[in-house]
Amino acid sequence: MTQALDLPTKRQEEWRWSDMAALEAAAQSPMGDMPDADAWFIHGLDGPRLVFVDGEYQAKRSDPGPIRVEALPADTEHPLGRRAGGTGWMLRVGEGGAETCIQIVHLGSGGANHVPARIELAADATASLVETYVGTGWANRLTRIDLGRGARLMRSVRLLQSGGFVSLRDEATIGEAASLVSIVLGAGDMGSRIDGDLRLTGEGAFAEMGGALLTRDSQSQEAAVAVHHAQPEGSSRQIWRAVAADTSTASLAARVEVARDAQRTDGEQSLRGLLLKRTATVNLKPELEIFADDVKCAHGATVGELDKRALFYLESRGVPPARAQAMLTRAFVADALARIGEEAVREAFAADANRWLESAL
Repeated sequence: MTQALDLPTKRQEEWRWSDMAALEAAAQSPMGDMPDADAWFIHGLDGPRLVFVDGEYQAKRSDPGPIRVEALPADTEHPLGRRAGGTGWMLRVGEGGAETCIQIVHLGSGGANHVPARIELAADATASLVETYVGTGWANRLTRIDLGRGARLMRSVRLLQSGGFVSLRDEATIGEAASLVSIVLGAGDMGSRIDGDLRLTGEGAFAEMGGALLTRDSQSQEAAVAVHHAQPEGSSRQIWRAVAADTSTASLAARVEVARDAQRTDGEQSLRGLLLKRTATVNLKPELEIFADDVKCAHGATVGELDKRALFYLESRGVPPARAQAMLTRAFVADALARIGEEAVREAFAADANRWLESAL
């Protein structure tokens, strides 16, 4: 552990790719200018809106609807998540209810800020929400999710900070026939660490966590997600894409555990990395731990460069080299972002990825 913030170190296997020096620098960064929140809401979503500035709720700039802002405990052993106690937000939807198109914008001006969150959906309830991170500093979040029988949650997260560090810790319990889909896009210039611990505790539960991490310069982003199947006939998907340019590093670790009683589990891990320069680094680590004997679990991990024949084909038909690279890279990440259910959100994420490509290539 480092002395200043008591952070994990690279000597711990699950943190060996983490850039805790970037996190510590972000936590100690001075306060600066604050970006405008309104510019980061996605148009076309008519739902509750919340704004947090440096971790503090902004009541005058928010329309929270059913979301309550209150003190929440950081009841986790995760080394970063346990710091995220204090005032946070809670979404609770009763049986058969629906709360969709929720947007939460987190603005950072520097220093460290911590916000806990809790999402509880009763049986057959539905919810969808988008979270956006902009600005700078260290934004640290802990989100607890509990889904009752047949509940459905679609969660989309975009990391667009111009600097600093974002750390997310999601801990979810998914009940019988319930569904959780969580998609993350890292297209800013900050460092990041995305942690997920998803537990399928009911028969026929479904969990998906994935997305795309885009890195450049000396930036480092990583995701580490573990899915635990405890009951029969559960399904899970981890579809991640990493694109690394310059001397940057993108790291993905995906783990699936299948208990002895979780027969007829269907799990898929797809980790793919794209190097835009050979000085960049992509780390991939898929893991399967299976104790049941009637399961279907597949995992794949590949790292490569853009297809030179495809580039030649496009350039031979008059497409400029930079645009040809952008087209192929856009196609590379498209399947990870296509999992987002709402069209307006999916288009906003695609636009964020396009802006990153235009500036990086």
